Amino acid sequence: MQVELVGISKRFAGVQALSDVSLTVRSGTVHGMVGENGAGKSTLGKIIAGLIEPDAGVLSIDGMERSSFRSPREALLNGITMITQEQALELPRTVAENVLLGIEPSRGGFLTRSVLRRRFESVIAEGAFEELALAADVPVRSLRISTRQKVEIARALARNARMVIMDEPTAALGAGDVDELLENVKALRARGITVVYISHNLGEVLEVADEITVLRDGHMIQSTTTEGQRPDTLVSAMLGRPASLAFPEKQEPPPDSAVELEVVGLHRPPMVKQVSLQVRRGEIVGLAGLVGSGRTEMVRAIFGADRPVSGSVTLGGARVGIKSPRAAIRNGIVMLAESRKEQGLFLTRAVKENVTMAHLAEFARAGLVMSRPERKAAGAVARDLDVKTPSIRTPVSELSGGNQQRVLFARWLLKTPRVLIVDEPTRGVDVGAKRAIYDLIVNLAAAGMAVLLVSSELEEVVGLSHRVLVVRDGRIVGEFAGEAVEEAPVLAAAFGTGNNIVENTDE
Repeated sequence: MQVELVGISKRFAGVQALSDVSLTVRSGTVHGMVGENGAGKSTLGKIIAGLIEPDAGVLSIDGMERSSFRSPREALLNGITMITQEQALELPRTVAENVLLGIEPSRGGFLTRSVLRRRFESVIAEGAFEELALAADVPVRSLRISTRQKVEIARALARNARMVIMDEPTAALGAGDVDELLENVKALRARGITVVYISHNLGEVLEVADEITVLRDGHMIQSTTTEGQRPDTLVSAMLGRPASLAFPEKQEPPPDSAVELEVVGLHRPPMVKQVSLQVRRGEIVGLAGLVGSGRTEMVRAIFGADRPVSGSVTLGGARVGIKSPRAAIRNGIVMLAESRKEQGLFLTRAVKENVTMAHLAEFARAGLVMSRPERKAAGAVARDLDVKTPSIRTPVSELSGGNQQRVLFARWLLKTPRVLIVDEPTRGVDVGAKRAIYDLIVNLAAAGMAVLLVSSELEEVVGLSHRVLVVRDGRIVGEFAGEAVEEAPVLAAAFGTGNNIVENTDE
């Protein structure tokens, strides 16, 4: 299926999301779509899939022109479907029921189970998803995210879709699952199905796409073949200026900088085992390790989100009792959780409320929140962190991923903390927002804050940290500092094959 878009424009509440965009998605190809958050990628995908109607412009499907699709159902009848970041599955229903939802075989108004099973098995055989065949009668809610994505792909095949639009399909996946998803995309192309692949991950796009379209501020900047493109050339097109993917220069803390955070013998089995570490004022300490190594569990225990069974936390030389996040915040330890949508933000609430949520006592008189000082404080820190929002009354759900992450930083920087714990600080944000977050973290450390950093991106840990602690099986098993902070030895230690290994004999 070939789709041509001519002069597509769309405006939301005073914001021009797309401006006169024209491009061609060729039949049987994987067409990558990249750009910063707010560039218009998802909006364009949703217009093609009938989720949104454009204000102007036309679509041509295999040479037949039309203004737009009025609904996803109409788009699907024409062979187009979209897999969004928020998966559209019926979680209580089984895999087979989800794959054939809306097209279930029936007789006299009643579901015909035997025919459903045969049709489902036929779809699964076509998609070569053997594990779905085994899970036919399993509720979707019990499946991993990566397997749920296969259910959505199988659903598209069941409806004879000729174009599948994927919006950030790997945002919630681990490395192994990402590789499998990319193979599935290539398999769809091999069957002649056109794929529109929208992603912040430039490496993924370069691996699977035949052509790549770059959007910036709602405008189509370029649409070219993948040949000759590199991450840095795409970044330059996305930002409109020459750009480097390098990290900001590290500013070493003074040699006599005092220890701000000390953890001794922190124990919360099975994922936190006798952990001891230090972070000095002005120092960024990274925790590196494979998925499931216990990195996140460690920082959650330090923050009091998961209560350890033993161990101590010392802050500025004084032992403190961290039995809850509230106690941690009161003592000057704050934490950005790894999932801003599930663990950090109140998406339907305003920017202002999200910023001040943890500090309401500061603005209360006789049990009532004083709105003027609250609004003034929230507005000031939002401006300092360059949160791009129409108003601090705007719901956080309407902001881009990078700006949502800035709102979380604003919450914890409303009052200057002593220790900042950041878990996956740039997950789901574009490359421009990433660099801004890197600069912020480095500047906070340079101002004397102690920073404990967790990231699944090894390049990020190495690029930002003064020291790296390697985590494996709930323990700190290696330490690298200064010029020794490099990807290869850190990764080797994570796998247990390198030097700088710390022997652990205690349980």
